Amino acid sequence: MTRRGTAWNAGTACRATVVTGAARRGARLGACVVAVAVAAGTLAGCAPVRSDLGTADSNCFVDVASALHAVRHEGRLHGVRLVAVASLRPHSALLYRTARAASHHPSEVCLVDFEGRFRAARVMDAAGDRSGRYAVVEFGYPGRRLLGTFLLQTPPFSFGHPRA
Repeated sequence: MTRRGTAWNAGTACRATVVTGAARRGARLGACVVAVAVAAGTLAGCAPVRSDLGTADSNCFVDVASALHAVRHEGRLHGVRLVAVASLRPHSALLYRTARAASHHPSEVCLVDFEGRFRAARVMDAAGDRSGRYAVVEFGYPGRRLLGTFLLQTPPFSFGHPRA
C-alpha cells in the first residue's frame, strides 16, 4: 500500500509531495519512458540535418579539435572541406605543393578554415602570409597529419553551406 504525505524543506520553504512504494516505482518508470522517447525524437530529428551537410566533408570534422589547437583557439570556425589534392592546384598553389610534398602522400586533404585575426608567430606550422584574416589548417587524409596552417586574406574555397 502506498502512503502519501507532505514534507517541508526548511531551507527553501518549498512544499514537496513524498511518494513511497509502488507509486514511486511507477513514477520512475514513467520518467524513464519519457526520457527515452525524448532522446529518440532528438536523435531522429538530427538525422536529416546530418544528411544535408554532405557525408564526404563529415569525415573531416574529427580534425576540428586538432585544428583549434593549431590556431591556439583563436578566431571562429568558418568551415570544413574534404578536397582531392589534385583539385587544390587551381585554387591554391601553396596548399597543393604542401600536400604533394607530404611524406605519406595523401590523396585528399581536410581543410579546416577559421576566420579572425591571425599572426604567423601564434599558429602551429605557419605558412603563407605573415598575418591573415583566415587560417586554413590542412590535414592529410587519410592519416590525419597536420601539413600546415596557412594564413590568407581570402579563403581558397567556399566553406559555406551550399544554398538550395
